[in-house]
Amino acid sequence: MGEIPWTRNRTNPAREEAIRALVRGVDAMPSTAHHSRLAQVGDETLLLELFEHPEVNRWIYSIPRPLTLETVRAFIEMNLAAKEQGEGILSLNFDETGNLSGYSEVRVWPEWAAGELAGAMRPDLQNSGQGGVGMAKTFTWMFDALDLDLLCNTTALDNVRIQRLFEKTGFDYRGDIESTRPDGSTRASQVWEISRETWMARQGG
Repeated sequence: MGEIPWTRNRTNPAREEAIRALVRGVDAMPSTAHHSRLAQVGDETLLLELFEHPEVNRWIYSIPRPLTLETVRAFIEMNLAAKEQGEGILSLNFDETGNLSGYSEVRVWPEWAAGELAGAMRPDLQNSGQGGVGMAKTFTWMFDALDLDLLCNTTALDNVRIQRLFEKTGFDYRGDIESTRPDGSTRASQVWEISRETWMARQGG
Protein backbone atom coordinates (compact mmCIF):
# COMPACT_ATOMS: atom_id res chain seq x y z
CA MET A 1 0.00 0.00 0.00
CA GLY A 2 1.47 3.32 -1.05
CA GLU A 3 1.33 6.70 0.63
CA ILE A 4 1.32 10.27 -0.56
CA PRO A 5 2.97 12.56 -1.30
CA TRP A 6 4.84 10.41 -3.80
CA THR A 7 7.78 12.84 -3.92
CA ARG A 8 9.26 13.63 -0.51
CA ASN A 9 11.79 16.39 0.07
CA ARG A 10 12.07 17.04 3.79
CA THR A 11 11.97 20.70 4.71
CA ASN A 12 13.68 22.19 7.76
CA PRO A 13 11.90 22.40 11.15
CA ALA A 14 11.57 26.18 11.05
CA ARG A 15 9.80 26.14 7.70
CA GLU A 16 7.64 23.21 8.74
CA GLU A 17 6.37 25.16 11.72
CA ALA A 18 5.90 28.27 9.56
CA ILE A 19 3.68 26.27 7.18
CA ARG A 20 1.67 24.95 10.14
CA ALA A 21 1.19 28.52 11.34
CA LEU A 22 -0.02 29.60 7.89
CA VAL A 23 -2.59 26.80 7.82
CA ARG A 24 -3.78 27.63 11.34
CA GLY A 25 -4.17 31.27 10.30
CA VAL A 26 -6.43 30.63 7.31
CA ASP A 27 -9.86 32.20 7.78
CA ALA A 28 -11.08 31.82 4.18
CA MET A 29 -10.22 29.92 1.02
CA PRO A 30 -10.55 31.17 -2.56
CA SER A 31 -13.75 30.20 -4.32
CA THR A 32 -15.72 30.85 -7.50
CA ALA A 33 -18.96 30.42 -5.55
CA HIS A 34 -21.24 33.27 -4.47
CA HIS A 35 -19.66 33.04 -1.04
CA SER A 36 -17.73 30.56 1.09
CA ARG A 37 -16.64 30.00 4.68
CA LEU A 38 -14.80 27.45 6.75
CA ALA A 39 -16.85 24.48 7.91
CA GLN A 40 -17.93 24.19 11.53
CA VAL A 41 -19.74 21.70 13.72
CA GLY A 42 -23.42 22.10 12.89
CA ASP A 43 -22.84 21.94 9.13
CA GLU A 44 -23.19 18.17 9.05
CA THR A 45 -26.76 18.19 7.71
CA LEU A 46 -25.79 20.39 4.76
CA LEU A 47 -22.67 18.39 4.03
CA LEU A 48 -24.44 15.03 4.34
CA GLU A 49 -26.96 16.08 1.70
CA LEU A 50 -24.11 16.93 -0.68
CA PHE A 51 -22.15 13.76 0.09
CA GLU A 52 -25.21 11.57 -0.53
CA HIS A 53 -25.18 12.37 -4.26
CA PRO A 54 -23.59 9.42 -6.12
CA GLU A 55 -21.93 11.91 -8.48
CA VAL A 56 -20.05 13.22 -5.44
CA ASN A 57 -19.29 10.23 -3.21
CA ARG A 58 -18.34 7.94 -6.08
CA TRP A 59 -15.12 9.81 -6.79
CA ILE A 60 -13.76 11.00 -3.44
CA TYR A 61 -12.20 8.41 -1.15
CA SER A 62 -11.92 10.75 1.86
CA ILE A 63 -15.69 11.18 2.19
CA PRO A 64 -16.82 9.36 5.37
CA ARG A 65 -18.42 5.95 5.10
CA PRO A 66 -21.04 4.96 6.02
CA LEU A 67 -22.75 8.31 5.39
CA THR A 68 -24.62 9.39 8.51
CA LEU A 69 -24.97 12.62 10.45
CA GLU A 70 -22.57 11.19 13.03
CA THR A 71 -19.84 10.25 10.53
CA VAL A 72 -20.10 13.59 8.73
CA ARG A 73 -19.92 15.45 12.04
CA ALA A 74 -16.81 13.42 12.88
CA PHE A 75 -15.40 14.35 9.45
CA ILE A 76 -15.87 18.05 10.25
CA GLU A 77 -14.35 17.61 13.71
CA MET A 78 -11.39 15.75 12.20
CA ASN A 79 -10.75 18.64 9.82
CA LEU A 80 -11.07 21.22 12.61
CA ALA A 81 -8.48 19.26 14.60
CA ALA A 82 -6.27 19.05 11.51
CA LYS A 83 -6.42 22.83 11.16
CA GLU A 84 -5.33 23.25 14.76
CA GLN A 85 -2.35 21.02 13.93
CA GLY A 86 -1.63 23.06 10.80
CA GLU A 87 -2.43 20.10 8.57
CA GLY A 88 -5.84 20.66 6.99
CA ILE A 89 -8.70 22.98 6.03
CA LEU A 90 -12.35 22.29 5.22
CA SER A 91 -14.30 25.00 3.40
CA LEU A 92 -17.92 25.17 2.22
CA ASN A 93 -19.22 26.99 -0.87
CA PHE A 94 -22.70 28.50 -1.20
CA ASP A 95 -24.78 29.75 -4.12
CA GLU A 96 -26.68 33.05 -4.34
CA THR A 97 -29.70 31.49 -2.61
CA GLY A 98 -27.60 30.40 0.36
CA ASN A 99 -27.68 26.70 -0.49
CA LEU A 100 -24.54 24.59 -0.25
CA SER A 101 -23.00 24.34 -3.72
CA GLY A 102 -19.78 22.45 -2.96
CA TYR A 103 -16.86 21.97 -0.63
CA SER A 104 -13.06 21.94 -0.62
CA GLU A 105 -10.80 19.88 1.64
CA VAL A 106 -7.09 20.72 1.82
CA ARG A 107 -4.62 18.27 3.32
CA VAL A 108 -1.12 19.57 4.12
CA TRP A 109 2.09 17.71 4.95
CA PRO A 110 4.19 20.52 6.48
CA GLU A 111 7.28 18.31 6.80
CA TRP A 112 7.30 17.86 3.01
CA ALA A 113 5.97 21.34 2.14
CA ALA A 114 3.30 19.50 0.18
CA GLY A 115 -0.47 19.50 -0.04
CA GLU A 116 -3.51 17.82 -1.56
CA LEU A 117 -6.86 19.25 -2.66
CA ALA A 118 -10.13 17.32 -2.69
CA GLY A 119 -13.63 18.60 -3.20
CA ALA A 120 -16.78 18.52 -5.25
CA MET A 121 -19.59 20.64 -6.60
CA ARG A 122 -23.30 19.92 -6.40
CA PRO A 123 -24.26 17.69 -9.37
CA ASP A 124 -26.40 20.35 -11.08
CA LEU A 125 -23.35 22.65 -11.19
CA GLN A 126 -20.88 20.09 -12.49
CA ASN A 127 -19.49 20.22 -16.05
CA SER A 128 -20.01 23.98 -16.20
CA GLY A 129 -16.30 24.83 -16.17
CA GLN A 130 -16.60 26.51 -12.78
CA GLY A 131 -14.96 23.58 -10.99
CA GLY A 132 -11.81 23.67 -13.12
CA VAL A 133 -11.45 27.42 -12.65
CA GLY A 134 -11.94 27.11 -8.92
CA MET A 135 -9.45 24.25 -8.72
CA ALA A 136 -6.77 26.25 -10.54
CA LYS A 137 -7.41 29.26 -8.32
CA THR A 138 -7.05 27.12 -5.21
CA PHE A 139 -3.84 25.47 -6.46
CA THR A 140 -2.23 28.90 -6.90
CA TRP A 141 -3.45 29.93 -3.45
CA MET A 142 -1.99 26.79 -1.86
CA PHE A 143 1.43 27.55 -3.30
CA ASP A 144 1.28 31.26 -2.42
CA ALA A 145 -0.64 31.42 0.86
CA LEU A 146 0.58 28.17 2.40
CA ASP A 147 4.16 28.30 0.99
CA LEU A 148 4.04 24.80 -0.46
CA ASP A 149 6.53 23.35 -2.93
CA LEU A 150 4.43 20.45 -4.21
CA LEU A 151 0.83 19.47 -4.84
CA CYS A 152 0.00 15.77 -4.84
CA ASN A 153 -3.51 14.70 -5.83
CA THR A 154 -5.10 11.32 -6.39
CA THR A 155 -7.95 10.21 -8.60
CA ALA A 156 -9.90 7.02 -9.16
CA LEU A 157 -8.57 4.91 -12.02
CA ASP A 158 -11.77 5.46 -14.02
CA ASN A 159 -12.06 9.21 -13.41
CA VAL A 160 -10.81 10.09 -16.89
CA ARG A 161 -12.18 13.65 -16.76
CA ILE A 162 -10.00 14.63 -13.80
CA GLN A 163 -7.00 12.74 -15.16
CA ARG A 164 -7.23 14.77 -18.37
CA LEU A 165 -7.56 17.97 -16.35
CA PHE A 166 -4.44 17.14 -14.33
CA GLU A 167 -2.50 16.34 -17.50
CA LYS A 168 -3.72 19.52 -19.21
CA THR A 169 -2.64 21.70 -16.28
CA GLY A 170 0.87 20.23 -16.06
CA PHE A 171 0.59 17.54 -13.40
CA ASP A 172 2.81 14.48 -13.85
CA TYR A 173 1.42 10.99 -13.39
CA ARG A 174 3.59 9.21 -10.79
CA GLY A 175 2.00 5.78 -10.36
CA ASP A 176 -0.80 3.91 -8.64
CA ILE A 177 -1.50 3.36 -4.94
CA GLU A 178 -4.28 1.98 -2.76
CA SER A 179 -6.05 4.89 -1.05
CA THR A 180 -7.61 4.05 2.31
CA ARG A 181 -11.14 5.27 2.97
CA PRO A 182 -12.30 6.36 6.45
CA ASP A 183 -14.04 2.99 6.97
CA GLY A 184 -10.79 1.11 6.24
CA SER A 185 -11.73 -0.03 2.73
CA THR A 186 -9.41 0.83 -0.13
CA ARG A 187 -9.62 2.33 -3.60
CA ALA A 188 -7.12 1.99 -6.41
CA SER A 189 -5.88 5.49 -7.20
CA GLN A 190 -3.62 7.29 -9.62
CA VAL A 191 -1.14 9.78 -8.14
CA TRP A 192 -0.50 13.11 -9.90
CA GLU A 193 1.99 15.76 -8.77
CA ILE A 194 3.14 19.22 -9.78
CA SER A 195 5.85 21.47 -8.34
CA ARG A 196 5.47 25.13 -7.48
CA GLU A 197 7.93 26.10 -10.25
CA THR A 198 6.06 24.17 -12.93
CA TRP A 199 2.64 25.42 -11.85
CA MET A 200 3.67 29.08 -11.64
CA ALA A 201 5.49 28.92 -14.97
CA ARG A 202 2.37 27.56 -16.64
CA GLN A 203 0.27 30.27 -15.01
CA GLY A 204 2.65 32.94 -16.30
CA GLY A 205 3.77 33.91 -12.82
